[in-house]
Amino acid sequence: MKKSILLLAAITFMTCAILTSCNNSAKKVDNAEKNVQQANEELYEANQEYLADVEKYRKEKEDIIIANNKSIAEFKARIALEKKDAQISYLKKITVLEQKNSDLKKKIDAFKADSKEQWENFKVEFSKDMDELGKAFGNFLFS
Repeated sequence: MKKSILLLAAITFMTCAILTSCNNSAKKVDNAEKNVQQANEELYEANQEYLADVEKYRKEKEDIIIANNKSIAEFKARIALEKKDAQISYLKKITVLEQKNSDLKKKIDAFKADSKEQWENFKVEFSKDMDELGKAFGNFLFS
């Protein structure tokens, strides 16, 4: 009789353990699915922020490039009043500035933002190039 009670208790214990573990597995799967869904939503949001940053930066730099083109046109109009020797010298400088501005426009248009790391590296390099061009415009004004 003792053996029967012990056997029955052992079977009951095993049954409870199996049912409890199955329930925990189902909860773990549900939790894992929720975590994956949340991670996907966060990834989507981060990607949208990244793309917005790319567009904002491009727009800002394109506006500067357009302003540079206007400055170049103004420079050309002003040097038309200068002597021939000065005009030739200024036109050479303007041509260099115009080419650099055009190269930067092509560079930003051609860049494909494949990864955030590439984008960050591109922004640093491009900003440096834009700053150098801005200094060149400033030097041209005061020369």
